[in-house]
Amino acid sequence: MQKAIEVNDVGVKYGRQTVLKDVSFELEKGNFLGIIGPNGGGKTTLLKVLLGLVKPDNGTVKIFGKTVNKSGDIVGYVPQRMNFDIQFPISVWEVVLMGRVGSLGLKPFFSKKDKKIASHSLELVNMLEYKDRQFSKLSGGQQQRVLIARALADRPKILLLDEPTASVDEQIRTNIYELLEELNREEGITIVLVSHDIGVISSHVEKVACLNKYLIYHGDDELTPEMLEESYGCPVDLIAHGHPHRVYEHRMPSEDE
Repeated sequence: MQKAIEVNDVGVKYGRQTVLKDVSFELEKGNFLGIIGPNGGGKTTLLKVLLGLVKPDNGTVKIFGKTVNKSGDIVGYVPQRMNFDIQFPISVWEVVLMGRVGSLGLKPFFSKKDKKIASHSLELVNMLEYKDRQFSKLSGGQQQRVLIARALADRPKILLLDEPTASVDEQIRTNIYELLEELNREEGITIVLVSHDIGVISSHVEKVACLNKYLIYHGDDELTPEMLEESYGCPVDLIAHGHPHRVYEHRMPSEDE
Protein backbone atom coordinates (compact mmCIF):
# COMPACT_ATOMS: atom_id res chain seq x y z
CA MET A 1 0.00 0.00 0.00
CA GLN A 2 1.22 3.50 -0.88
CA LYS A 3 2.39 5.66 2.01
CA ALA A 4 0.40 8.91 2.21
CA ILE A 5 2.26 10.44 5.17
CA GLU A 6 5.69 9.62 6.60
CA VAL A 7 6.89 11.55 9.65
CA ASN A 8 10.29 10.64 11.06
CA ASP A 9 11.76 12.01 14.33
CA VAL A 10 10.20 15.46 13.90
CA GLY A 11 10.93 18.11 16.50
CA VAL A 12 9.66 21.69 16.71
CA LYS A 13 10.65 24.49 19.10
CA TYR A 14 9.13 27.93 19.53
CA GLY A 15 12.02 29.83 21.02
CA ARG A 16 13.15 27.74 23.99
CA GLN A 17 9.86 25.87 24.26
CA THR A 18 9.79 22.36 22.80
CA VAL A 19 6.39 21.78 21.17
CA LEU A 20 7.04 18.49 19.37
CA LYS A 21 9.78 15.99 20.11
CA ASP A 22 10.77 12.76 18.31
CA VAL A 23 7.40 12.48 16.55
CA SER A 24 7.25 9.56 14.11
CA PHE A 25 4.35 7.84 12.36
CA GLU A 26 3.21 6.57 8.96
CA LEU A 27 -0.19 6.55 7.30
CA GLU A 28 -1.12 4.56 4.26
CA LYS A 29 -3.33 5.99 1.53
CA GLY A 30 -6.96 5.92 2.61
CA ASN A 31 -6.29 5.73 6.36
CA PHE A 32 -8.38 7.72 8.87
CA LEU A 33 -6.31 8.84 11.89
CA GLY A 34 -7.71 10.58 14.97
CA ILE A 35 -5.31 12.51 17.22
CA ILE A 36 -6.23 13.50 20.78
CA GLY A 37 -4.26 15.23 23.52
CA PRO A 38 -4.35 18.14 25.98
CA ASN A 39 -4.47 21.77 24.93
CA GLY A 40 -0.97 23.00 24.14
CA GLY A 41 0.18 19.46 23.37
CA GLY A 42 1.28 20.28 19.82
CA LYS A 43 -1.65 18.97 17.78
CA THR A 44 -2.18 22.11 15.70
CA THR A 45 1.57 22.48 15.24
CA LEU A 46 1.76 18.94 13.88
CA LEU A 47 -0.94 19.73 11.32
CA LYS A 48 0.97 22.86 10.29
CA VAL A 49 4.11 20.77 9.85
CA LEU A 50 2.19 18.47 7.51
CA LEU A 51 0.95 21.53 5.60
CA GLY A 52 4.45 22.99 5.32
CA LEU A 53 3.44 26.08 7.32
CA VAL A 54 5.88 25.20 10.12
CA LYS A 55 9.35 23.90 9.29
CA PRO A 56 10.56 21.34 11.82
CA ASP A 57 13.85 21.97 13.59
CA ASN A 58 14.79 18.36 12.94
CA GLY A 59 13.34 15.27 11.31
CA THR A 60 11.68 14.69 7.95
CA VAL A 61 8.15 14.75 6.54
CA LYS A 62 7.06 13.19 3.26
CA ILE A 63 3.67 13.41 1.57
CA PHE A 64 3.16 10.61 -0.93
CA GLY A 65 6.92 10.16 -1.07
CA LYS A 66 7.77 13.81 -1.66
CA THR A 67 8.96 16.54 0.67
CA VAL A 68 6.20 18.88 1.83
CA ASN A 69 7.32 21.80 -0.37
CA LYS A 70 7.22 19.53 -3.44
CA SER A 71 3.98 17.71 -2.68
CA GLY A 72 1.80 20.25 -4.48
CA ASP A 73 -1.81 21.07 -3.61
CA ILE A 74 -2.78 17.61 -2.41
CA VAL A 75 -3.41 18.46 1.24
CA GLY A 76 -6.67 20.13 2.27
CA TYR A 77 -7.07 21.88 5.63
CA VAL A 78 -10.04 22.78 7.82
CA PRO A 79 -8.67 25.02 10.61
CA GLN A 80 -9.98 25.29 14.15
CA ARG A 81 -10.92 28.90 13.55
CA MET A 82 -12.03 30.58 10.33
CA ASN A 83 -9.58 33.05 8.84
CA PHE A 84 -12.20 35.56 7.74
CA ASP A 85 -14.92 37.61 9.43
CA ILE A 86 -17.96 35.41 9.90
CA GLN A 87 -20.23 38.45 9.36
CA PHE A 88 -18.64 39.32 6.02
CA PRO A 89 -21.41 39.27 3.36
CA ILE A 90 -20.19 36.28 1.38
CA SER A 91 -22.29 33.43 -0.02
CA VAL A 92 -21.78 29.71 0.48
CA TRP A 93 -20.91 29.42 -3.21
CA GLU A 94 -18.20 32.09 -2.92
CA VAL A 95 -16.70 30.43 0.17
CA VAL A 96 -16.37 27.10 -1.62
CA LEU A 97 -14.95 28.68 -4.77
CA MET A 98 -12.16 30.06 -2.57
CA GLY A 99 -10.90 26.48 -2.53
CA ARG A 100 -10.23 26.77 -6.28
CA VAL A 101 -8.12 29.95 -6.08
CA GLY A 102 -4.92 27.93 -6.34
CA SER A 103 -6.01 26.62 -9.73
CA LEU A 104 -6.61 30.05 -11.26
CA GLY A 105 -3.03 30.72 -12.34
CA LEU A 106 -3.14 33.80 -14.57
CA LYS A 107 -6.89 33.46 -15.20
CA PRO A 108 -9.01 36.34 -13.84
CA PHE A 109 -12.10 34.14 -13.47
CA PHE A 110 -13.20 30.65 -12.45
CA SER A 111 -13.63 28.17 -15.29
CA LYS A 112 -16.53 25.79 -15.87
CA LYS A 113 -14.33 23.05 -14.43
CA ASP A 114 -13.76 25.06 -11.25
CA LYS A 115 -17.49 25.60 -10.84
CA LYS A 116 -18.27 21.95 -11.51
CA ILE A 117 -15.77 20.89 -8.84
CA ALA A 118 -17.23 23.42 -6.37
CA SER A 119 -20.74 22.07 -7.03
CA HIS A 120 -19.56 18.50 -6.53
CA SER A 121 -17.85 19.47 -3.27
CA LEU A 122 -21.10 20.97 -1.96
CA GLU A 123 -22.95 17.82 -3.03
CA LEU A 124 -20.50 15.68 -1.06
CA VAL A 125 -21.36 17.55 2.14
CA ASN A 126 -25.09 17.82 1.32
CA MET A 127 -25.03 21.61 1.10
CA LEU A 128 -25.61 22.34 -2.60
CA GLU A 129 -29.15 23.62 -1.99
CA TYR A 130 -27.68 26.33 0.26
CA LYS A 131 -25.16 27.63 -2.28
CA ASP A 132 -26.84 31.05 -2.62
CA ARG A 133 -27.34 31.48 1.13
CA GLN A 134 -25.21 33.99 3.02
CA PHE A 135 -22.56 32.07 4.94
CA SER A 136 -23.11 33.95 8.21
CA LYS A 137 -26.80 32.96 8.21
CA LEU A 138 -26.03 29.24 8.42
CA SER A 139 -25.96 27.20 11.61
CA GLY A 140 -22.59 26.23 13.11
CA GLY A 141 -22.84 22.70 11.74
CA GLN A 142 -23.76 23.95 8.27
CA GLN A 143 -20.84 26.36 8.30
CA GLN A 144 -18.46 23.51 9.15
CA ARG A 145 -19.82 21.47 6.25
CA VAL A 146 -19.22 24.41 3.90
CA LEU A 147 -15.65 24.80 5.18
CA ILE A 148 -15.08 21.09 4.56
CA ALA A 149 -16.46 21.58 1.04
CA ARG A 150 -14.03 24.48 0.53
CA ALA A 151 -11.15 22.16 1.44
CA LEU A 152 -12.51 19.42 -0.84
CA ALA A 153 -12.76 21.87 -3.75
CA ASP A 154 -8.97 21.82 -3.97
CA ARG A 155 -9.23 18.10 -4.79
CA PRO A 156 -6.97 16.98 -1.90
CA LYS A 157 -5.69 13.46 -1.44
CA ILE A 158 -5.23 14.20 2.27
CA LEU A 159 -7.63 16.15 4.48
CA LEU A 160 -6.44 17.64 7.79
CA LEU A 161 -9.03 18.88 10.29
CA ASP A 162 -8.32 20.78 13.50
CA GLU A 163 -11.24 20.47 15.95
CA PRO A 164 -13.93 20.83 13.24
CA THR A 165 -16.77 20.30 15.74
CA ALA A 166 -15.59 22.44 18.66
CA SER A 167 -18.57 24.82 18.55
CA VAL A 168 -21.48 22.56 17.58
CA ASP A 169 -23.90 20.41 19.57
CA GLU A 170 -23.63 16.65 20.00
CA GLN A 171 -25.98 15.62 17.19
CA ILE A 172 -24.35 17.91 14.61
CA ARG A 173 -20.95 16.76 15.83
CA THR A 174 -21.92 13.15 15.18
CA ASN A 175 -23.28 14.07 11.73
CA ILE A 176 -19.98 15.74 10.77
CA TYR A 177 -17.95 12.74 11.93
CA GLU A 178 -20.24 10.45 9.93
CA LEU A 179 -19.67 12.70 6.90
CA LEU A 180 -15.90 12.43 7.33
CA GLU A 181 -16.15 8.67 7.67
CA GLU A 182 -18.15 8.56 4.42
CA LEU A 183 -15.64 10.78 2.60
CA ASN A 184 -12.87 8.48 3.76
CA ARG A 185 -14.70 5.34 2.73
CA GLU A 186 -16.37 6.47 -0.51
CA GLU A 187 -13.88 9.03 -1.83
CA GLY A 188 -10.71 7.34 -0.55
CA ILE A 189 -9.42 10.54 1.09
CA THR A 190 -6.74 10.09 3.74
CA ILE A 191 -7.93 11.96 6.85
CA VAL A 192 -6.10 13.24 9.92
CA LEU A 193 -8.54 14.55 12.51
CA VAL A 194 -7.62 16.41 15.70
CA SER A 195 -10.37 16.14 18.31
CA HIS A 196 -11.08 15.98 22.04
CA ASP A 197 -14.11 13.71 21.57
CA ILE A 198 -12.73 10.36 22.68
CA GLY A 199 -16.03 8.52 22.29
CA VAL A 200 -16.53 9.73 18.73
CA ILE A 201 -12.89 9.16 17.84
CA SER A 202 -13.10 5.51 18.81
CA SER A 203 -16.38 5.08 16.90
CA HIS A 204 -15.38 6.57 13.55
CA VAL A 205 -11.64 6.58 12.96
CA GLU A 206 -9.49 3.69 11.79
CA LYS A 207 -6.40 4.58 13.81
CA VAL A 208 -5.86 6.71 16.90
CA ALA A 209 -2.89 8.50 18.45
CA CYS A 210 -2.28 10.60 21.58
CA LEU A 211 -0.06 13.68 21.35
CA ASN A 212 1.47 15.72 24.14
CA LYS A 213 4.83 16.82 22.76
CA TYR A 214 5.54 13.11 22.18
CA LEU A 215 3.29 10.98 19.97
CA ILE A 216 1.91 7.71 21.28
CA TYR A 217 0.79 5.72 18.25
CA HIS A 218 0.28 1.98 17.82
CA GLY A 219 -1.22 1.96 14.32
CA ASP A 220 -4.72 0.80 15.31
CA ASP A 221 -7.98 2.16 16.76
CA GLU A 222 -7.40 1.02 20.34
CA LEU A 223 -7.31 3.86 22.85
CA THR A 224 -5.97 2.40 26.08
CA PRO A 225 -6.01 3.96 29.59
CA GLU A 226 -2.22 3.80 29.52
CA MET A 227 -2.10 5.93 26.35
CA LEU A 228 -4.40 8.52 27.92
CA GLU A 229 -2.50 8.61 31.19
CA GLU A 230 0.83 9.03 29.43
CA SER A 231 -0.52 11.88 27.28
CA TYR A 232 -2.50 13.75 29.93
CA GLY A 233 -0.15 13.09 32.83
CA CYS A 234 -2.83 11.56 35.04
CA PRO A 235 -5.39 8.74 34.97
CA VAL A 236 -8.28 9.99 32.80
CA ASP A 237 -11.79 8.56 32.58
CA LEU A 238 -13.34 11.22 30.37
CA ILE A 239 -12.02 14.13 28.33
CA ALA A 240 -14.02 17.21 27.33
CA HIS A 241 -12.68 20.29 25.56
CA GLY A 242 -9.07 19.32 26.16
CA HIS A 243 -9.19 19.06 29.93
CA PRO A 244 -9.13 15.86 32.00
CA HIS A 245 -12.31 15.22 33.99
CA ARG A 246 -13.34 12.52 36.44
CA VAL A 247 -9.69 11.97 37.27
CA TYR A 248 -9.03 9.07 39.60
CA GLU A 249 -7.69 10.31 42.93
CA HIS A 250 -4.40 9.06 44.29
CA ARG A 251 -5.36 8.17 47.86
CA MET A 252 -3.01 9.58 50.47
CA PRO A 253 -2.07 7.13 53.24
CA SER A 254 -3.57 7.79 56.68
CA GLU A 255 -1.45 8.31 59.78
CA ASP A 256 -2.29 4.74 60.88
CA GLU A 257 -0.88 3.16 57.70
